[in-house]
Amino acid sequence: MADPARASRLAQRIKVIVAEALRRRVKDPRLEAVTITDARVTNDLQHATLYYTVFGDAEEQAATRTALESARGVLRSEVGKNITARLTPTLEFVPDEIPVNASHLEELLRTARERDAEVAAIAQGAKFAGDADPYRKPDEDDDAESGSPDTAK
Repeated sequence: MADPARASRLAQRIKVIVAEALRRRVKDPRLEAVTITDARVTNDLQHATLYYTVFGDAEEQAATRTALESARGVLRSEVGKNITARLTPTLEFVPDEIPVNASHLEELLRTARERDAEVAAIAQGAKFAGDADPYRKPDEDDDAESGSPDTAK
């Protein structure tokens, strides 16, 4: 097994090689809008998972997935030519969900800001239900001191 640092370096190298091969070698028009966002390699350097994003609707994303699967052999041969590992890792392409998750988080943050603004507007004219300071203070409680057992000595 290789160390995790070597696997990480190999993953970054594979990411660059695949991105360049998609740009220069593969002539499929369905792959023009693909961006390779991340790559992970197992510690035994046998399998590489490449994460990609595609802008467009579900039909374009499905077409891109099909095109990546058909170009997998060409891309794997490019990786094999350009790395110095004994075995060429298998390639797996996974759609990257980070942009979708990021937009969902942005939506949640915007909703939270709107609710915070509503609460601040409501609190602007609010008054206390009782005294402004409901806690007892020692100088106001002369009766409590005279009746306590510690002060009777």
